[in-house]
Amino acid sequence: MIDYHLDAPLEVADIVRVLDASGIQRPTQDTARIGRMFAAADIVVSAWSGDTLVGLCRALTDFSYCCYLSDLAVDRAFQHRGIGSGLITQLRAALGEEVSIVLLSAPAAMGYYPRQGFSPADNAFVLKRAR
Repeated sequence: MIDYHLDAPLEVADIVRVLDASGIQRPTQDTARIGRMFAAADIVVSAWSGDTLVGLCRALTDFSYCCYLSDLAVDRAFQHRGIGSGLITQLRAALGEEVSIVLLSAPAAMGYYPRQGFSPADNAFVLKRAR
């Protein structure tokens, strides 16, 4: 059974473990940066199997119009069980009907998001980070 929590306190070591175990590319060797990333999030939804963090999503939002879903990660050992869908469902419930969710997908996950109800956008632009 998976339990979902909104804005539960998370240990940086647990976040790093899930990010690394999920396959998502984040600067996990820089734990201070990971800590800042999650401390500055407006919403973090976490997925738990007992006392073990197995998935998370981190989002930035104004709670009124738009939300950027920056991270969606599920430990590979727990993937294909609907946990990613559960994290998105919990995020949508917290945001309400007035807020759209946008994200940038990793190439390997491009087929995942349409199955979650996301529509592709061809009108997005990015200024990439230097590091």
